[in-house]
Amino acid sequence: MSHHIEEQSWKQLTSHLAEWVADSHKHTTDGHVASYIPELANAPSDVLGICIMDAGGLTVVAGDSDFRFTLQSISKVFTLIMALMDRGEAIVFSKVGMEPTGDDFNSMLKLELVEPGIPFNPLINAGAIAISSLIAGKDSEEQVARILQFFREVAHNPTLEINQAVFQSESDTAHRNRSLAYFLKDNGVLDSEVDDVLRTYFSHCSIEVNCTDLARMALVLAHNGVDPIRNQRLIPRRFVQIAKTFMFTCGMYNASGEFAMNVGIPAKSGVSGSILSMVPGQYGIGVVSPPLNRKGNSTAGVHLLGKLSQEFDWSLF
Repeated sequence: MSHHIEEQSWKQLTSHLAEWVADSHKHTTDGHVASYIPELANAPSDVLGICIMDAGGLTVVAGDSDFRFTLQSISKVFTLIMALMDRGEAIVFSKVGMEPTGDDFNSMLKLELVEPGIPFNPLINAGAIAISSLIAGKDSEEQVARILQFFREVAHNPTLEINQAVFQSESDTAHRNRSLAYFLKDNGVLDSEVDDVLRTYFSHCSIEVNCTDLARMALVLAHNGVDPIRNQRLIPRRFVQIAKTFMFTCGMYNASGEFAMNVGIPAKSGVSGSILSMVPGQYGIGVVSPPLNRKGNSTAGVHLLGKLSQEFDWSLF
């Protein structure tokens, strides 16, 4: 894409983003805030915020872009990358598969039905729990410290912290995740103790960010692992390629195909109503709006990304 077209797009983004956000805001009433983690149920339902960041670090923000939220499933993209960096592809893919499931993100159905009893991919809960166990560290505490350090590095924000209330809330209500973890332990997928792995898993899901942090993290993926603002490689290109492929095939849960069809850019959603997305080679995008549709994705967030993708012809297809 020529620099001139990019400049025009940026001008248009800057001048119209607020009205597009206002238009998509209507869709906050189409969904419901996640309530299965009690602490998430406290999120306001009328929030919609976005930050788009370009390779030079210029940002355009609109709506409630300062609203703070936990990463939830978005964190799975970055723990996958860490596990790949720590262990390599062969070990990671001996523990998780590479295929979309067509089941709910917290389903255990195929763990029992389909040989060899490993999770289908690293972005469903069972897969992400298996991935958490592969992060290097002598115990959960060391793993979590390394994860937090890596996330701060990618977001270029040394102040990122774990929201303890959300962590506690996840931990207290995690009966399904605990079952998945015991099942994985029984299948020989987990080597560590279930409680330790889950502590690591809930910790990374509970890291708190805003839209700008999310856009900054997405920007590194958009530029194949290089932070273009500091001109520094943070992640090997191959591992970003793997992560982005999973974002396309599984990043939006069971609506990943539909999202690829209508929006057509790599994205990963979290049940906090957040979506990390990117225009490869160009922008990192962070969106948040807590009300979710039945598939677990932000109703207003998906609408807004669809609108922007159409407007600027972002779809990679």
